[in-house]
Amino acid sequence: MNNKKYIIFDFDGTLVNSIELALSIYNRIAPQYKCKPIQSEARELLSSKNPRKYFKEYGITSFKLLLLVFHIRKELGLHIADLKPVKDIDKALQELKNNGFSLGILTSNSKKNVEKFMANHNLSHLFDFVYSGRHLLGKDKVIGQILKREQIPSKNVVYVGDETRDVLAMKKAGIPVIAVSWGLTKKSTLLNLKPNDLADNPLDIPILSLNILK
Repeated sequence: MNNKKYIIFDFDGTLVNSIELALSIYNRIAPQYKCKPIQSEARELLSSKNPRKYFKEYGITSFKLLLLVFHIRKELGLHIADLKPVKDIDKALQELKNNGFSLGILTSNSKKNVEKFMANHNLSHLFDFVYSGRHLLGKDKVIGQILKREQIPSKNVVYVGDETRDVLAMKKAGIPVIAVSWGLTKKSTLLNLKPNDLADNPLDIPILSLNILK
């Protein structure tokens, strides 16, 4: 039986400052797909409980969503060298490893983009696995597949993410979740969903993880 303790991270907005770039790419390519740009005041709609209800307003059908995600992932890959890790996240990751945790990533970005970013910033050695979930709204299903494949008991894992969907998906899957306040979603919105804990700084994550998995 696998008795290791795991911390699984979201990527965009949690480990890397990529939200603004992804939104700028979307706004630039939106006219090609006959979709409306997303203004800064509407960005949190992307992290709402049910973003699909807003897609019609922006002209985003299910088919267009797949095309947009593929296009944005491809362009993000071209700009990987320009992306920076969240401040102090490298220190937090190293501390987690020093405390005996195994680390993984579950992202809606492409695995190739994530691995390239990690290599660029000398972070690859800290992670045991990277999984890319194709379904943006089904992380609860993907996390279940990861735990089964990696033979990880649900009581031995914490997920760390910046979106409402991260918190809701992990609650549905029965996985403890630490929300982070530096990503896409406002702190007050995350707190209303009652995650197991909330980190205001990456260096909070190691102690919060130890408290949850003690």
